[in-house]
Amino acid sequence: MDVPFLRDTFFALLSGVPLTVQLTVLSLAAGAFLAAGLVALQHSRFRLLGFIARSYVFVFRGSPLLVQMYLIYFGLGQFPALRASFLWPFLREPYWCALLALALNEAAYSSEIIRGALRSVPSGLIEAGKACGMSGFLLLRRIAIPTALRNSLPACANEIIVMVKSTALVSTITLLDITGIAAEIVADTYRSIEVFLMAGAIYLTINFAITNAVSFIEYKLNRHLREA
Repeated sequence: MDVPFLRDTFFALLSGVPLTVQLTVLSLAAGAFLAAGLVALQHSRFRLLGFIARSYVFVFRGSPLLVQMYLIYFGLGQFPALRASFLWPFLREPYWCALLALALNEAAYSSEIIRGALRSVPSGLIEAGKACGMSGFLLLRRIAIPTALRNSLPACANEIIVMVKSTALVSTITLLDITGIAAEIVADTYRSIEVFLMAGAIYLTINFAITNAVSFIEYKLNRHLREA
């Protein structure tokens, strides 16, 4: 075992962790915001808006994230109108293309999590809130959202972990995240086993921290369900 090589590789891969974490956090935040809008559209009284939202979810859940990322990074530049617009300084950069692809994909999955969580709220709780005189927004803020949040925590944890792993795809559009740095080291040293095992260990560590953090939040929010 080449300990000096493993040590140097580990510290080199660590330099890609900030980009991985940044893309994960920003894509989850933007995806959650877009997902809330999609859920609202799906429950709109206008059928056309609901159809558009459902079609969006179907397309982005049904096609590979890598294909979506390639279409945004390589495909958008083929439209002259877009190259002449104010968006081009952002969309010509791989970072913003990667973030856009991750956020759009995340929105589709998160919208289904939110929709399922809201539907899981017992109708008795809603009726009890109405009986207490709560208005629509107050009912949503004090009963529906907290209950849906507790119900959706396991699914949210899975989605966060999936997003951490999905960021590895940004290395295909020249971004140097953990996987991108690992690929460069392998290209220089041809020692793929050690390098990718080290990269996998870093991803496992990140996801282990996420799993424990969500478990702790779930433990705190569900204290009323625990046995005495």
